[in-house]
Amino acid sequence: MGEGDLPRTEAGVLRGHEGAVLAARFNGDGNYCLSCGKDRTIRLWNPHRGIHIKTYKSHGREVRDVHCTSDNSKLISCGGDRQIFYWDVSTGRVIRRFRGHDSEVNAVKFNDYASVVVSAGYDRSVRAWDCRSHSTEPIQIINTFQDSVMSVCLTKTEIIGGSVDGTVRTFDIRIGREISDDLGQPVNCISMSNDGNCILASCLDSTLRLVDRSAGELLQEYKGHTCKSYKLDCCLTNTDAHVAGGSEDGYVFFWDLVDASVISKFRAHSSVVTSVSYHPKEDCMITASVDGTIKVWKT
Repeated sequence: MGEGDLPRTEAGVLRGHEGAVLAARFNGDGNYCLSCGKDRTIRLWNPHRGIHIKTYKSHGREVRDVHCTSDNSKLISCGGDRQIFYWDVSTGRVIRRFRGHDSEVNAVKFNDYASVVVSAGYDRSVRAWDCRSHSTEPIQIINTFQDSVMSVCLTKTEIIGGSVDGTVRTFDIRIGREISDDLGQPVNCISMSNDGNCILASCLDSTLRLVDRSAGELLQEYKGHTCKSYKLDCCLTNTDAHVAGGSEDGYVFFWDLVDASVISKFRAHSSVVTSVSYHPKEDCMITASVDGTIKVWKT
């Protein structure tokens, strides 16, 4: 895939948030997307048709992250009010609230079976919650991090967290083992390669770092963008051929995965690009910004 095949053409703008959009995510099949932000709302969209479908309101402060189950029936969200909300997508009703974090919650993810939710907090902890139980207590608490945990990824058997303490830590839930990779710079976002072999970590020294999951080896570094004070998403394209990330100056960057050269960069927003999400199958991307918009990009 060359530069011409990357989604750099603006195909639509999704407007509705009143204030900064902090995250935008495609759902599992890429037909819909979810966004959340400073206006305390979560919004469901059809980004391909530019249609706003539904707004979810219950959070008392900004919503920092949102994730959808693979069957699109449930949502999980978190934010500044220290709470995690488990929603029914179609009715917009909150099924359950998970409370227990002592401070803001930065990130949430469902496991593959949508039975467990994992959250990452400013209180230095990662917590796991059982969606099927009526208990509001976490089923597991991981508190070996030395600073705020900003981002979390899950495999079938592991919880992976990225922290301001400079580490990416992997917890094997079955055997209770922890592996820590120290990147030496505050980590504010992690995402996994589609083949599951690598973790891409966005660090606050304006560098993305690609780490081999099995050996913990630093494979590559990606530079050129600005990331010093905001939580900015990063991801790999659906073929793992390119790395994508936002920048505090409103630009979006694409790097070649292997040689780390900047393949493309373009001005996507008038302010900080907080979020990038790549379509699971097509060459399509959504970006979100402090400027209050979500943009849809196609080739």
